[in-house]
Amino acid sequence: MKTVEEYLHFLQSKGFQLREDAIGFIYFGKNYTNASDELANAAIELTLKVQKSFDGSFYVSLLETLVSNEISSRREAVKFVKEKLII
Repeated sequence: MKTVEEYLHFLQSKGFQLREDAIGFIYFGKNYTNASDELANAAIELTLKVQKSFDGSFYVSLLETLVSNEISSRREAVKFVKEKLII
């Protein structure tokens, strides 16, 4: 499992250039919701897939929803998002 920092480096290596404000939102949301790195990374991935770019408010809202529904893994997050027809 990658830390959020490692995941952001991975995304950059794949050509996703996140602006400083987006990175700030990522860490704000992770700390605000007390989410694990795995869940924060899943929320980043799903935000990029749904929005086609990084949308900080969507990310924080998604992360809040995942945490409040006691989702703890990437697999559960993907399943939850598909079931709720978010993607």
